Amino acid sequence: MSGDHYFSQEPQSEFKSKQIKVQLAGRELTLETAGGTFSPDHLDTGTAILLGHLDEAPNSGNLLDIGCGWGPIAIALALANPDATVWAIDVNERSLELTRTNAARAGVTNVKVCRPEDVPADLEFTGIWSNPPIRVGKDALHEILQTWLPRLAEECEGYLVVAKNLGADSLLAWIQETFADLASERVETAKSFRVFRVAKA
Repeated sequence: MSGDHYFSQEPQSEFKSKQIKVQLAGRELTLETAGGTFSPDHLDTGTAILLGHLDEAPNSGNLLDIGCGWGPIAIALALANPDATVWAIDVNERSLELTRTNAARAGVTNVKVCRPEDVPADLEFTGIWSNPPIRVGKDALHEILQTWLPRLAEECEGYLVVAKNLGADSLLAWIQETFADLASERVETAKSFRVFRVAKA
């Protein structure tokens, strides 16, 4: 049995792609997924709940999807905001390839797919949207958020979705304690998931 995780950089399992039907930003799409990525069989519940807040995304500037998986958040943002540039980042090479493929399938050209270190260091974001990789471990997750949340532009917001049973409430408390310049709050609880908004004044 493979020891792959969705946060593995190079999944060792055989690449077996499959197609699933999803609805993103009001469009019915057939996209490609594969094992070794996050939720390859369907659009996971947390992401679906997060995308219920899609109308909060700005329609311009640079938007960030942290941990893009096979691309549902990035593609939904790109479809809903064609004048924005959506940065879809992941450490998993299979996820990056699938997001590129699926962006092309969806006909969006405003998605930039890359590894985290390939994002320009001086780039600020008008929005951050993420179903963050909770299972990577608390220390690694904190490092990820400390890298990206400070890069919100002034007067801009980020939205995160986290399962309650995976430490959502303690993560929100940590965000509130760690980022003095961000106003952070829970804006929704649905199906055992929490949606947080973080805003830079």
